[in-house]
Amino acid sequence: MVVLNLPTYSFKIKSVGAKQQIFDRIRRRYVTLTPEEWVRQNMIAHLIEALEVPQTRLSNETTITYNGLAKRCDTVVYDEHYKPLMIVEYKAPHVELTQAVFDQIAVYNLNLQVPYLLVSNGLTHIFCKVDIANKRYLFNPDILSYPNLLITR
Repeated sequence: MVVLNLPTYSFKIKSVGAKQQIFDRIRRRYVTLTPEEWVRQNMIAHLIEALEVPQTRLSNETTITYNGLAKRCDTVVYDEHYKPLMIVEYKAPHVELTQAVFDQIAVYNLNLQVPYLLVSNGLTHIFCKVDIANKRYLFNPDILSYPNLLITR
């Protein structure tokens, strides 16, 4: 797999036939190891191990309904009361993070109304605070730690 712009973490990886699988510590099962899944698992490890997000406050593949259609958020981070705090959207490393990619997560947020958004392809990370009152995004070059997310929401 591609080396990402994140610290190096260890994972449980196994081969099943011609495919590889990686253990998802949030879903507690092995999933197919795709380039996007590689980004997800590395970012999840980073959120837990470096940014102090409790593992119990993370959910992968969270289903939401938007305009009557079921959509799936890649990861949702919850606050201490299990209210959605941040949506995380992953793309494979070769996928450029364009306005269309950011628009996808912004649409998800119309439903969840979280204060933070994070989009990552593992090489580039776009993190922002949602200023709902002024209808704008406040971009930050660094992803805030969980304690700081709770303080500044």
